[in-house]
Amino acid sequence: MKKEAEITQPEDWFSGIKRPLIISGPCSAESEDQVMKTAVGLAGTGRVHIFRAGIWKPRTTPRAFKGVGSIGLDWLVKVKQQTGLHVATEVATPQHVEECLKCGIDVLWIGARTVSNPFSVQELAEALKGTDIPVLVKNPVNPDLGLWIGAFERLTRACVTKIAAIHRGFYPFERSPLRNIPKWEVPVELKSLWPDLPIICDPSHIAGSREAIAGISQKALDLNMDGLMIESHIHPEAALSDAQQQLNPTELDFLLKTLTFRTVAIDNKEFLNSLEQLRNQIDSIDSQIIELLGQRMEIVDRIGMFKKENNITILQIKRWNAIVAALTAQAEHNNLPIEFVRNFLQLIHQESIRRQTEIFKK
Repeated sequence: MKKEAEITQPEDWFSGIKRPLIISGPCSAESEDQVMKTAVGLAGTGRVHIFRAGIWKPRTTPRAFKGVGSIGLDWLVKVKQQTGLHVATEVATPQHVEECLKCGIDVLWIGARTVSNPFSVQELAEALKGTDIPVLVKNPVNPDLGLWIGAFERLTRACVTKIAAIHRGFYPFERSPLRNIPKWEVPVELKSLWPDLPIICDPSHIAGSREAIAGISQKALDLNMDGLMIESHIHPEAALSDAQQQLNPTELDFLLKTLTFRTVAIDNKEFLNSLEQLRNQIDSIDSQIIELLGQRMEIVDRIGMFKKENNITILQIKRWNAIVAALTAQAEHNNLPIEFVRNFLQLIHQESIRRQTEIFKK
């Protein structure tokens, strides 16, 4: 991944912000009274750094509530003036960006549907060129890490340095108790590719219900994410959008008090020594795994040559099914998740077939 500019961390966006960054507010700004009462309640917790509210809402059907539009910007400005909270809203067009910049909105975010369209992201990047406003980028609807990364690249090429990712989960193609599938491995991979990119979790959109928000929030913090964006409404049951996944300010305050905020490291020498010993064991085992995989693939190549010389097909499905059955039984005996072992074996099988296919071409 090519990074065009050094990324500025949230602690440096505004004074008074400490990690983890907490963003909260209603899914949609519905009225000035609703926005102000929610903001006052959130400010009273002393735990929220940025107040969020959607004023332009991309909806699946035109019959759904599409947001109040530009009038909501005036309400956000009033929140900023009366509570001292920084304010954020979603943008999907260059015109949205222009209006937000003119009104002095502090933070913008790009929604999942917009991120899924590179043309739209490019237009937003060009509209943001030369600005100093933080921009949060939600993951695309589908788990396409390349598409997500592409959005950040477009922004950094426009010299936008105050950026962060928002992990809000992915559209579930299968039945799920959650609104969106977390697929935690995707933001973890993003962090490994771009370590200095802040990642904020949106447990509200992953959960889809109030009851599941706490567990998802804790999982995000345990994975060392840089903050949380949690939807809050003064009267969630009356919300015009996403009523089931919003907490009132009191509930949010209780949630934040009960979460465990862990540190990345400590100075306890006994702990560090024990951890280092365990990590050395892991490193040794990993090295052996790689060595064994290399030896396995050497045998795979020899088998490929043998098959080719004797005019035998590459794929031997009965043999492979027998291997999978035996090893998954062994995995269960060793307390390993069967699905994990199946996926691991599938990768090995795919590489084995690829190598033997190359041998057959020669």
